Amino acid sequence: MSSDYNPSVLETKWQKQWEDEKLFKVDIDQSKQKYYLLEMFPYPSGRIHMGHVRNYTIGDVVARYKKMTGLNVLHPMGWDAFGMPAENAAIAGGVHPKKWTYENIEYMKIQLKRMGFSYDWDREVTTCDVDYYRWEQLFFIQMYEKGLVYRDRCFLNWCDSCKTVLANEQVEDGQCWRCGSQVLLKEYDQWFFKITRYSQRLLDNIEKLKNGWPERVLIMQKNWIGRSTGSLIRFAIDGTDKDIEVFTTRPDTLYGATFMSLAPEHPLAKTLPEGTGQELAVKAFVEKTLKEDKFTRTSETYEKEGVFTGRYCINPLTGYRMPIYIANFVLYDYGTGAVMAVPSHDQRDFEFARKYGLHIIVVIQPEGETLSGETMEEAFEGEGLLVNSGDHTGMKNTDAMKAITEHLQKIGRGEFFVNFRLRDWGISRQRYWGAPIPVVHCGKCGTVPVNKEDLPIILPEDVKLTGTGESPIAQVDSFVNATCPVCKGPAKRETDTMDTFVESSWYFIRYCSIKPENKPFDRKDVDYWMPVDQYIGGIEHAILHLMYARFYTMILHDLGYVGIDEPFEHLLTQGMVIKDGAKMSKSKGNVVDPEVMIARYGADATRLFTLFAAPPEKDMDWSDQGIEGTYRFLSRLWRLVQEITDLEGASQDEKVPASMEDIQRKTHQTIRKVTEDIDRRFRFNTAIAAMMELVNELYKAKDRARDESEVGVIKKALEYLLIMLSPFVPHISDELWEVMGGSGMLLLHPWPEYDAKWAEDVHVTIAVQVNGKLRATIDVPKDALQPEVEAKAFSDGNVKRFMEEASIRKIIYVPNKIINIIAVSH
Repeated sequence: MSSDYNPSVLETKWQKQWEDEKLFKVDIDQSKQKYYLLEMFPYPSGRIHMGHVRNYTIGDVVARYKKMTGLNVLHPMGWDAFGMPAENAAIAGGVHPKKWTYENIEYMKIQLKRMGFSYDWDREVTTCDVDYYRWEQLFFIQMYEKGLVYRDRCFLNWCDSCKTVLANEQVEDGQCWRCGSQVLLKEYDQWFFKITRYSQRLLDNIEKLKNGWPERVLIMQKNWIGRSTGSLIRFAIDGTDKDIEVFTTRPDTLYGATFMSLAPEHPLAKTLPEGTGQELAVKAFVEKTLKEDKFTRTSETYEKEGVFTGRYCINPLTGYRMPIYIANFVLYDYGTGAVMAVPSHDQRDFEFARKYGLHIIVVIQPEGETLSGETMEEAFEGEGLLVNSGDHTGMKNTDAMKAITEHLQKIGRGEFFVNFRLRDWGISRQRYWGAPIPVVHCGKCGTVPVNKEDLPIILPEDVKLTGTGESPIAQVDSFVNATCPVCKGPAKRETDTMDTFVESSWYFIRYCSIKPENKPFDRKDVDYWMPVDQYIGGIEHAILHLMYARFYTMILHDLGYVGIDEPFEHLLTQGMVIKDGAKMSKSKGNVVDPEVMIARYGADATRLFTLFAAPPEKDMDWSDQGIEGTYRFLSRLWRLVQEITDLEGASQDEKVPASMEDIQRKTHQTIRKVTEDIDRRFRFNTAIAAMMELVNELYKAKDRARDESEVGVIKKALEYLLIMLSPFVPHISDELWEVMGGSGMLLLHPWPEYDAKWAEDVHVTIAVQVNGKLRATIDVPKDALQPEVEAKAFSDGNVKRFMEEASIRKIIYVPNKIINIIAVSH
């Protein structure tokens, strides 16, 4: 055994042995309970960062621990390999996206192996492989046949920096989720997945996830789905046979609706002004508004503006001719994109009405007040009794909601309705590096999916990348020119590619099978491994990826591919790695390179610090002193094993020498603590702290050991310690296990069980209060009698200080918990 701890040598040694032994390879074993542990796979950007290291180390600890407890553990890794960065790199540097991506994958794979992660690389998935995306092309066609895919022309979120369309979920506070640029609206033909058909199911299934997902994520998903109940009301457009449909949660205010507000993106914004003389004014207003992002438009400080369309609609209850406006604060994403404006009872409508001189009619009077539309200074948005409301006058407004909707049903002008905030998932991207959409456009037959037998539609490689916002494959004649599968005439292929979130919505199912032939995966494999038992990733994916993955799993369930309809049983959202008070980023100059840390301190020390610095769900502050501390701990462990193996000692007998009972007790208490912290709570930092305490105690015990039986207890404790440390620091643990004469690799060794007799706490910490305020804590034997506890409490210096000029009136003692001294001043 080398006298000095040299991580670079021993880590290389054990990584090679693990690979030679295929230690992490796993197959179906019906005799064992399965456990599927998965971290969100990375984009192959070229280098792993400390966020990756933390995420994957958390997962690796759990995967190794579960395997040692006897479970059959699946722990795979792959690459989210399509996407804009590869294309942007190609534009900037002239390297083809495919070459750039696969070179990055090879390098990052080496980096991950250097960290000692227990991945079964036989199951590696790379989403830009045609063998992968061919199957989502098949799923696309099958979804199309079920009416779950459609194409529509509409206004979409556009990032001018990335030169592509974004789904609603990819816009955060009006900015592109990837680059942070302001998002604008542009009109495009776009392919959509009909996720809205699954709105209620996505919402209902949240109940299944309550015991395994963070409440914060479930709330975010609920809010994004956004279920609200109300009424759908139809307003006839004056002089036409057409209606404007409005969803409202306030049908009780319908008698006070005096104008209509449409979103600039609403299809009627183009057609309503025709022949009214308002065409140019409306066109200019719409163009101006669409240059502003949605986040700004919905801000409370945003100036409310609009333009009259020249048209009116009819209030179905009052017959009032309501002028129709295009308003900048109305979004097409919510409801129907049309709002019945009730200025007397909605502040936003009130401000708009005052600005444009529109009629205000009060229809709800608060108790004890009489409001007037002419004199109101702000809208009244509270509850009250209906006035100016026909047959419903005098009703409580909350009761009138149902009555008015029932009346609308009778006259054919409305019905009860459930609305969802969730909008269909736009999957078209005007980029090259993505999966081709398997449809053609035929002048005779329209838009037609290709024959399934003609799949895959392979992404061409001979393209010219310009970054202008048009799909580069549109310029590749050999790709674009195709034959219509229906009439056999000439047709043009779709040149948009799929959103990369499509690929990440089913990769976890693909992992279940090792390179299946002529099918996306084997159903028997999926039935054994799915769902994922523990999924680990960042909170930033709470809506985007997790919502899409849930939806796509439901689709595959309904298509008969899988038997489950929720993919992830438990979810852990780990915190960020921050340095100097900010998230690590190149632009801030606060990045810590994992390769530098591995070269300087080793993978084990790097792993240990990321686990010890903070609980996994909290942000972790990077500290150079912290990683130096974990390196020193491992060096200390190395010396401890060295010194103890030099001692003569027999195997531990059943009988523990009285001089070593404290070590025996500490060992089994540590086993209990570490087991519970990993298994129940994922409190890796406190588990590590407990093992560090055990090392301290073993150092003390080593110095006082006098005979073989005492040394035997210490050696056994050290063996247990190495087994417990192995999920955290696998390289040094295997090396020291070998040094101590242990057989095999620790990953194949069973996890230790604690002896309840020895693991029981013999001391407890008691809180000492004076007049109900905590003044000290003391350690006493468990179940100590009150006089012994009192004596120790009164000997504490801080307690003495508070009792100097006081007399004891009463002492309250709760055994093993608290002692409260009630005292009065002299």
